[in-house]
Amino acid sequence: MHPVLVYFVRDMRRWVRGRLNVYSTLIMPAAWLIFVGLALPTRFTDHYLDFIAPGILVLTMLSAGMQGGSSLIFDKILGFFNKFLALPSPREAILFGKILFITVRGLLQATVIMLLAVLLGATIFTPAMILFAYLVLVLFGVLLSAFSTAVALYVQDHDSYAAVNAVLSMPLFFTSSALMPYDVMPAWLATIARVNPVSFAIDLIRSFAAPPVAWTSLLGLVVIACLMVAVSSFLFRRVTV
Repeated sequence: MHPVLVYFVRDMRRWVRGRLNVYSTLIMPAAWLIFVGLALPTRFTDHYLDFIAPGILVLTMLSAGMQGGSSLIFDKILGFFNKFLALPSPREAILFGKILFITVRGLLQATVIMLLAVLLGATIFTPAMILFAYLVLVLFGVLLSAFSTAVALYVQDHDSYAAVNAVLSMPLFFTSSALMPYDVMPAWLATIARVNPVSFAIDLIRSFAAPPVAWTSLLGLVVIACLMVAVSSFLFRRVTV
């Protein structure tokens, strides 16, 4: 664990020192929560803020997770990554350090969004709900951070990675159950949303507030996260710079 913590602390220090990055990552989820959660009229619920808040929490983790690979791009460009690969510590320590950093960063951002939702009038966040939401966000964060770090292994610069991020992140969010329930979606969109991992995380958090809990979604998240970590570990063992 020691090498993992060293890589984690290194990335965390770099992130905290860039205050503009800390603040900018909160702007989009906060804007969605305020301008959509409070202003958008809907017919399927009387309290849309409670409905959309889990989706915005998952969006926060989605943004943090998909941006996480840029940390590895930075290391590759400045020549740190090839030095890390030459160290005696296991290569997986680099991956697990990145996963830990990206997930913790996403949880910190999600906490701010959760507090903002409560201040705006969300009523679903009981103590048990908060703990369960953190569990789901951790699983989702591990999945995303393993995926984004694996993608960053094969992308050469920030512009290319930003393009990959843009192509994947927003389509994943808009084809999920974040903004509306399945029964009011067009049939084609509902079909996509039901197999979208983003929907798994959102449905889990919502189902805890309105049981029964969607345990199949939890199983799906666990399986996909474990598979993604295993694939990323394999890629890290084989990578050359």
